[in-house]
Amino acid sequence: MCARRPFFIKNKPAYRIPKMNIILRSILLISLLITTGHTAMAEYSSPAYNFLNVPASARVYGLGGVNISNIDGDINSIDQNPALLGPEFEMQLGINYMRYIGGSNFAGARFGNRAGEHGAWAVGLQYYGYGEMTETDITGSVLGSFSPKDMSFSGTYSHDITDRLRGGATLKMLYSSYAEYTAFAIATDLGINYYDAERDLSLSVVVANLGGQVKRFDQSYDRLPVDLRLGWTKSFGSLPIRFSVTAWNLTRWNMPYYKVTSGADGDQSAPEVKSSFGSNLFRHLIFAADFVPSEKFHIGIGYNYKTRTDMSTYSRSFLSGFSIGAGLKVKSFGIGVAFAQPHNGATTLLFNLSANITELLY
Repeated sequence: MCARRPFFIKNKPAYRIPKMNIILRSILLISLLITTGHTAMAEYSSPAYNFLNVPASARVYGLGGVNISNIDGDINSIDQNPALLGPEFEMQLGINYMRYIGGSNFAGARFGNRAGEHGAWAVGLQYYGYGEMTETDITGSVLGSFSPKDMSFSGTYSHDITDRLRGGATLKMLYSSYAEYTAFAIATDLGINYYDAERDLSLSVVVANLGGQVKRFDQSYDRLPVDLRLGWTKSFGSLPIRFSVTAWNLTRWNMPYYKVTSGADGDQSAPEVKSSFGSNLFRHLIFAADFVPSEKFHIGIGYNYKTRTDMSTYSRSFLSGFSIGAGLKVKSFGIGVAFAQPHNGATTLLFNLSANITELLY
């Protein structure tokens, strides 16, 4: 459950690949990710399946909700980037639970293990329950109640390309059930990560949620939220703080939002569409800082401008857009918790538990 990849451990030979193979494999991986990302730009993604953007990691949630480059020893984080999985996650089990908005409850588990000296695999299950809702017909007559839910079954594989470059892929089977309607979809995440342990520098590229529906709810076809993401994480000198900038929603530039202002008498103005260059730029960026004084403890804070502006038509609080998380490792166990309040009526909490099965048994 180390928070660093064991590439640069002293007295251990580094993983080497002939230089030409390194160049060719890197070019192929990067070309694949960028090409698929640009292809996705031509297809506007509908708001369906946005549960795929809810993180399973308390550390990631505390760092703004999306972070594809932070090197973490918690297997709950690999849903952000399959290339963050590695042999260091040998026999690790992760469990997560989130109390979300409107009585929603999300939970999941993930298990990972090494596959040889330079590979790793993981399997996971995530459940998204949205509570009980009233079911009505088209005339408004109450028919009863139902409990909508989504489920994601995933399998991940990663492999070290060089001692600093790693690639990975995740295949996700998505099942949705809303009253008598059900749907099934298949999605794939592709990611690469470059990590220089000596400089504590991490760079990542991810194409998330490539795929489509195999079975529709009804007649309409819902697209997956395909996304191209870039991530940068780095610490400076002896300062035990890692700074991160994550760019997401890169499949489209224009991301307008509605803003409502309150007057002195408390009356609110009509919603006004905002779509300036600055707002579009910052709605694509998430900023975070992670204080890591040791491998046994961390506390992080994130700022997601998109979340804050999305809540501009609601009763948002000063904390809207901000999130905070902390984690502690005790022997073979790791625990984490994160908090965010998108607006006054919505307080969200995410809890993590991870354990190394081998250390527990021996």
